[in-house]
Amino acid sequence: MLAEHLIADMHPVVKLVTQRLALGLLLMLAVSALIFFGVEALPGDTAQAMLGQSATPEALANLREKMGLNEPVLWRYGHWLYGFLTGDMGVALTNGEDIAKSVGGRLGNTLFLAFWAALISVPLAILLGLLAARYNGRWPDRLISGVTLATISLPEFVAGYLVLYFLAVKLQLFPAMSMVFPGMGVFERLSAIILPVIVLVMVVLAHMMRMTRAAILNVMQSAYIETAELKGLSPLTVIWRHAFPNAIAPVVNVVMLNLAYLVVGVVVVEVVFVYPGMGQYLVDHVTKRDLPVVQACGMIFAAVYIGLNILADVVSILANPRLRHPK
Repeated sequence: MLAEHLIADMHPVVKLVTQRLALGLLLMLAVSALIFFGVEALPGDTAQAMLGQSATPEALANLREKMGLNEPVLWRYGHWLYGFLTGDMGVALTNGEDIAKSVGGRLGNTLFLAFWAALISVPLAILLGLLAARYNGRWPDRLISGVTLATISLPEFVAGYLVLYFLAVKLQLFPAMSMVFPGMGVFERLSAIILPVIVLVMVVLAHMMRMTRAAILNVMQSAYIETAELKGLSPLTVIWRHAFPNAIAPVVNVVMLNLAYLVVGVVVVEVVFVYPGMGQYLVDHVTKRDLPVVQACGMIFAAVYIGLNILADVVSILANPRLRHPK
């Protein structure tokens, strides 16, 4: 009863943010269980995979005992989840390396790639969305919408190989492989990632631009927009100062979803350009059936995706004036 009274007395914004955070934690717990038990259900024996087919029964039994494979599955799930939360992701079966240490560098590379793709695509998408809304139904709107929709219609691997062929092979403007390594300077790293950044911008630009355009056009039907127009303000001023701030919530949602994609959905792009990020790391170990690495990568991708979605929900709540100033 006390908890119910506390929730009822909460400010609407605090209440909704708390609910979103709790929902995110529950969803993360459900995803962790799905990843762990899904991998457990796969055929094969981890100890057998590590020691090979020629291993003796005694060696297999000793390794299973050492790895805790003889323990109940729920105990192993709890131990694995606790290890992940404390930074202990185990060791890779193929090379015995610490997974957390290997993932750290790879995740840094992926975040570096996603940061620069977002830095270009987000402002560009908002600008193009504003221009398309300003010239709604006219040739600039049709041109912007047509070009962006054409780019998003291409599968990622097709866009990647086209960019690779024309810019790296034919024109030889950029390196074909986006190899980065510790000790590289910032400008060297930027030069190496230009091609995958171009492909990622092509992939996410259209969605953000279309949502920005639709949100602004929806707000433009409001009475206060007509008042601003009657005051003699220019169309661009009306859109930027009055329409866009009130259309920010859906725009933020779609931006966050695409930022999540830039981190989670880069597997194909990283493989095409041989970029040493999380996607390439995951694919390499999937082919080797290195299940602890697959589990760790799956949890990291899920945490990033769910975290950015929760952040989008929280920003949308905070951007809603009816929730910030309830009657």
